[in-house]
Amino acid sequence: MTHKRKLLMSWSSGKDSAWALQQLLQDPHFEVVGLFTTVNAAFDRVAMHGVRAELLRRQASTLGLPLDIITLPWPCTNADYQQRMGAFIARAKAQGIEAFGFGDLLLEDVRQYRENQLAGTGIEAVFPIWHTPTRDLPYTMFESGLRAVITCLDPKKVPVEFAGRELTAGLLAQLPEGTDPCGENGEFHTFVFDGPLFDGPVKIKTGEVVERDGFVFADVLPA
Repeated sequence: MTHKRKLLMSWSSGKDSAWALQQLLQDPHFEVVGLFTTVNAAFDRVAMHGVRAELLRRQASTLGLPLDIITLPWPCTNADYQQRMGAFIARAKAQGIEAFGFGDLLLEDVRQYRENQLAGTGIEAVFPIWHTPTRDLPYTMFESGLRAVITCLDPKKVPVEFAGRELTAGLLAQLPEGTDPCGENGEFHTFVFDGPLFDGPVKIKTGEVVERDGFVFADVLPA
């Protein structure tokens, strides 16, 4: 019987972290014991995805996993971030956590940053879906039953009217040429509301769509 290493999943609320979680739950080397997310304290939302903390809690509940929310001040300096994350990493280590899982696919600098952050802590950064070809990945996700809506997009790369819409094969077909189908170059971010790991869908509705800091956000609300 191999020793299963205790792992916490970095949870953005989107499709890639959901897919990575799915792979890790099937991995005989790890025991996924919870999720963690950073939330902007001023807005009570996940950074970039713009998802309300209440919806994060609903996701965690339907996944049956405990959720740690790390609140970050706004604005958040790099020193603030390092201090809060450092405290969280130390707590995780004290609780016997040996690995953090991440849903990154392509961005070397992001991976490097995460590895550097955990260097010397005794906690390993694990990337279960790293370099999975993004051309086919969304279709594999859809086939598995994963469902997600676009919560944030870069209007310079993706039409504004896609904000708040469900990511489907039909929608992918309408993306401008050169768009990464997984939004890996910052084209869009998602919120997963159903999937094979969920014990039922997170009921949602789309609220107002706003532009802020050069991005377009669709406010996803609990239905």
